[in-house]
Formats: sequence, structure tokens, C-alpha cells
Amino acid sequence: QVHVLESGGGSVQAGDSLRLSCTASGRSWNDYGWFRQAPGKEREFVAAVVWNGGVTTYADSVKGRFTISSVNGENTVYLQMNSLKPEDTADYYCAARGNNGEGRPVTNPICFDEWGQGTQVTVSS
Repeated sequence: QVHVLESGGGSVQAGDSLRLSCTASGRSWNDYGWFRQAPGKEREFVAAVVWNGGVTTYADSVKGRFTISSVNGENTVYLQMNSLKPEDTADYYCAARGNNGEGRPVTNPICFDEWGQGTQVTVSS
């Protein structure tokens, strides 16, 4: 059974750090993405790692503050979030897909096959 599970969300102060974790199971995975959705807004791309951790991509809004990493062979991906800002407040979702990423940009949520239920991150000023 295919399953994607996030953990690690919470409530922090501006400037603090959090690390989100995501574990995918049930099949082999090639690419992982993190997206977020704030109340009243569309889901937006945050970061992705493709091809067994070889290539990473970030949204401009988090570049230099967030780091995505994957653990080869363990179907686990992390999102280390440093220097958090109130505008980072959102539900964070992990997404995964197999080796079918050609022509499917990681920044587009419809290009991922499986999703977790999300984990909430709240950053207070």
C-alpha cells in the first residue's frame, strides 16, 4: 500500500528552525517535493529533490534558508527550515513520484503522484 507521511511541524518564533520529515512507502520513489498552502492561498512549491538526491530545486522565497535532503535507500526526505518567518506559516505537504518525471516539472504539484496529509507550521513574530 502506497503511503506518504510527514512529521515535524509545530509552532515556533520568527528566526527559529524546524525540520520536517517525510517517509514514503509501498513502491520505489525517484523524486520528492515539499509544497505548502497557507489559509486562503493556493498550494505553492517550496523545494524538491530529484534522482536520488542528485539535484535540488528551491522556491526563491526559501532559497538560502531551507534545505531539502534525502536518504538514499530509506525513502525519506527532510526539509530543514532555518530563519523562519511569519510568512512561512502554512500547512506543509510532502509529495513523491516514481521514475516518470521527464517533462513534468517539480514545481507543479500536479506532476507528483502521491501526497501526504500535511503538517502544520506556524511562525509567530
